[in-house]
Amino acid sequence: MTILNERYETGLKNLKIIDKEAGEKVADSLIDISPDLVKYIIEYAFGDVYNRTELALKSKELVVVAALTAMGNAAPQLKVHIHGALNVGCNIAEIQEVILQMSSYSGFPSAINGMLALKDVIADRKLEGKKDEPGVVRTSFIPKNSTRYELGAKNLRMLHPNQVENLEQTFKDISPDMAKFVIEYGFADILSRPALDFKHREMATIAALTAMGTAPSQLKFHIQAGLNIGVSQVEIREIMILMSVYSGFPSAINGTLALKEVINEKGRI
Repeated sequence: MTILNERYETGLKNLKIIDKEAGEKVADSLIDISPDLVKYIIEYAFGDVYNRTELALKSKELVVVAALTAMGNAAPQLKVHIHGALNVGCNIAEIQEVILQMSSYSGFPSAINGMLALKDVIADRKLEGKKDEPGVVRTSFIPKNSTRYELGAKNLRMLHPNQVENLEQTFKDISPDMAKFVIEYGFADILSRPALDFKHREMATIAALTAMGTAPSQLKFHIQAGLNIGVSQVEIREIMILMSVYSGFPSAINGTLALKEVINEKGRI
């Protein structure tokens, strides 16, 4: 067996774990027009990248769902990876949370489209007789004698101790309400929802911002925030490699360079 065939066979094996039926449909739809594209998808995406073990498969699928939702232009592939996330152990609530969180980063239209894709996938799987774990969806809880702003500020300080003051100072002369809405919505309403842990929320945000490629300073902030709450440098590196499959090498390279800058800056503190 040649090295080429080993990569292909490994890719097929990994693709079947994620979603055998959807993967076969994609391959069948392309084989007559570009068999080489099918070959590269299986060899590189699922043979090389998905065969790496530094990032758990569940985490891979959650961050891919986040990235494809944020990109907003890959509905069929998003459905494949929603299926994949459910197949590798994610519950429905965790996927809902990842998609909902994208409303903060890529806007409500992308979150609406992502949620509709999830709705379609759940309906299809029910018809197939698949029983997926629903998980528990609960909204954020505002502690007694607290406000949404205070809760959001507390959560944001957990990610980075000075970011609340940085936001308030940056926007005080031009749009103080912008800082208020960022803190209340992004870090109280969304981040406080308990169905998804903070670590996976930061990983999803890092993947989405890398894939979008439009917010380098916010990407660096969330890389630092992820490191602050326990996402490892290796896990972030693997997210960037994974994004080479879904948003291309330029975004993956830029994301990796952002990680390098954060690590270097941290080393100089």
